[in-house]
Order: sequence, then structure tokens, then C-alpha cells
Amino acid sequence: MINFLRQFLIFGIQNALSCLFPVIVFGLLAASHLFSDFIARYDFIFIACILIQWLLYILKMETKDELIVIGVFHLLGLALEIFKVNIGAWSYPEYAYFKVWNVPLYSGFMYASVASYLCQAWRRFDLKMMDWPSTWPVRIIGVLIYLNFFSNYFLPDIRYYIAVLIVFWFRKSWVVFQIEEKAYKMPVILSFLLIGFFIWLAENIATFLGAWQYTYQHTGWVIVNYQKISSWMFLIIVSYIIVAELKMVKRHSNTRF
Repeated sequence: MINFLRQFLIFGIQNALSCLFPVIVFGLLAASHLFSDFIARYDFIFIACILIQWLLYILKMETKDELIVIGVFHLLGLALEIFKVNIGAWSYPEYAYFKVWNVPLYSGFMYASVASYLCQAWRRFDLKMMDWPSTWPVRIIGVLIYLNFFSNYFLPDIRYYIAVLIVFWFRKSWVVFQIEEKAYKMPVILSFLLIGFFIWLAENIATFLGAWQYTYQHTGWVIVNYQKISSWMFLIIVSYIIVAELKMVKRHSNTRF
């Protein structure tokens, strides 16, 4: 029992360290109100995120490859934000100098923080995938998920068809993680659901702090639609796929990632 509690504590500490950048981003959202008389909140968050990423790299808390992955996710997230905001899905009502097509540049860091967590957790828990599907089905699923985020405003939403593909291709997949010398495992699909749920909880905090607003929150804050859990789960799957594929490429080339 004592050993179990010890390992559970280590699991919690390592997860907390893996969440460092996401926690910092949410901290900046809260703290930005304190500086709003001197600098636009969105600009403050953007500049602070850049400086913090630089500091994490200098302190060797993030590797060069992890920084590249975070940058890629920032761009993917920013592209999605620009599309969603300009079709009226949500808005960033406050003024900012660092804005592109009504979207503050800091918004990409909210997606990058997900990538940061995955990269950190992968390294800290020495994650390994068992029975990971072959490359092409996995990549096709990732592309379909990302494109559906855009196309579902003009074409039928195919997320549930994609979900069937995910269940089929990932039904035998397990993620193995290490705590000290002991290995644990869980179904990959369960990990998708759990991370998506906790990001949805974090999204409720973010909208409450004024990071962005959905159209149904303009007259006052209300809980984020439960359907967003599935949206975050799909985003996590895309993130998982990108990071996992990069890890496998690195492993085959015998270089560290």
C-alpha cells in the first residue's frame, strides 16, 4: 500500500511538471488583468509565452525538437482559430496589436501547450506504444480530423464516422508508461478520452478568465458545451499522432527526441 501511494505521488508530480507550460498559460490569462492599464492583455500573454518558451529551452526543460513540435502546433492552432473566429464560432473582443484577422497571436499557444504536455509526459514517463496502427491509416485519420474542423461548417460533420475509424484502428493499442522501475499500461482510446475531458475542464476556466468567448457566453459566462469534449478529444488524437509518428521516426534514426 505504501509503495502504491508513493508511486501515485510520483505520478502526480511528474504530471504536474509535464503540465508546466499549460499551467503557465492559464496563469498568464489570470495575471494579464493586472497589466491591462499598461499593455493589451492579449499582447501581454503573447510576449510572455514567447519569453517563457525561450526560458524553458535555455534551462533545458524543453529540447530543440520539442520546441519545433510546439511551434508546429502553434501554427496549426492559429490557422484553426482564424477560421473559427471569422465564421463567428467565437471571438476575441479585446484590442491587441499582435492580432491577425481578428485573432490574437497568443491563441496558438493554447494548442501548443497541449503539444508541450504530450512531449513532456512522453519523456518523463518513457511512454511506449503497443500495437500502434500502421502509418498510413493513422496519418489519414489525423488529416481527416483536422480537415473536419473546417469542413463541418459547409459539409456534413463526419466526426462520428471518424470515431468509428479510431475505435477500429486503435482498439488493440495500449500506452505503456513507467513510474520508477514499474510499468503500467492503459488503452490508448481511454487516454484520448481522459485528456480531452481535462482540457474541457481547463477550457471552462479559460473562458471564465476571458481568454475567449463563445457566442452563447456574450451575455454572461456559462459552462462550455459538453460536445466540446469530443472536439478536444479529436484534437488530442491529432496531437498524439503527430508526436507518436515523430517519436518513431526519431527512434528508427537512433536520435533523441
